[in-house]
Amino acid sequence: MPTSRLQRVAVLVLEGAKPLDVGIPAQVFATRRSMPYEVRVCGAAPGLVTGGDGLAYHVADGLDALAWADIVFVPGYRFPDREDPPQAVVEALIAAHDRGARLAAISTGAFALAATGLLDGRRATTHWHYTRELARKHPLVQVDENVLFVDAGSVLTSAGAASGIDLCLHILRSDLGVAASNHAARRLVAAPYRSGGQAQYVPRSVPEPLGERFAATREWALHRLDDPLSLEVLAEHAAVSPRTFSRRFVEDTGYTPMQWVMRARIDRARELLERSERSVEQIAGDVGLGTGTNLRMHFQRILGTTPSEYRRTFTRGE
Repeated sequence: MPTSRLQRVAVLVLEGAKPLDVGIPAQVFATRRSMPYEVRVCGAAPGLVTGGDGLAYHVADGLDALAWADIVFVPGYRFPDREDPPQAVVEALIAAHDRGARLAAISTGAFALAATGLLDGRRATTHWHYTRELARKHPLVQVDENVLFVDAGSVLTSAGAASGIDLCLHILRSDLGVAASNHAARRLVAAPYRSGGQAQYVPRSVPEPLGERFAATREWALHRLDDPLSLEVLAEHAAVSPRTFSRRFVEDTGYTPMQWVMRARIDRARELLERSERSVEQIAGDVGLGTGTNLRMHFQRILGTTPSEYRRTFTRGE
């Protein structure tokens, strides 16, 4: 659900915390005029926390920050399979969730959430190196090793550090809309959006430069959404056969080429609905969907709402 009130974000630093995993939510949600978030970095207790990779963190807040927060991020940490976090941490996470806070794990932070029991019976993911261990240690968790992140509503998990960016941008899209998420992605010099269903790790039997070529084709297509974009047109731009393009595209994005084009068009429509006063019919033409009827049909199918309701929701209070 979109929000206009200040959202309080706690980043919980556990012993052995990975520096990138800590820094990603702290930076993405850092307080600024365009972002209705306030961030506190905390630990099991105030003071020095020994991190991973030779770093340490001096945190001003303890677990009281979890009672304050609307979103709690648990960054990944070293040796998550050896022992659970302190019981006080587990209890504080459960209490925050019971109070209505969203819990979001980056990488091996999923082990801390699994220790609460809140992932039992739910899909979840973690860094690919630890997926089997998470499944072994917590057999009630439905571990999916083939995705970048999983949004299970009030509990979210992601794979390695870069996937933490994807998860944060996903949360921004849900809270503030596509325009705010894309702005944050540009600030981070990150991809605007990657599907949560994209594979974490795919063994390659073709040279990596092909992936760069496909990325260039996606960028090319984003600037031509109002043009006819068929599989053949995209494959021709990438200079590969449609069959090769289609297979590799699914590996790289989690979508077929035509699914990706449709979602890109819907995302562009969302941004125009949020930021412009153009009519639904005009926007439909702008994004290559032809008519307002066509835009409404695909909007309802993909997002479960109408363009008009979406516009009211994300411009309310502005």
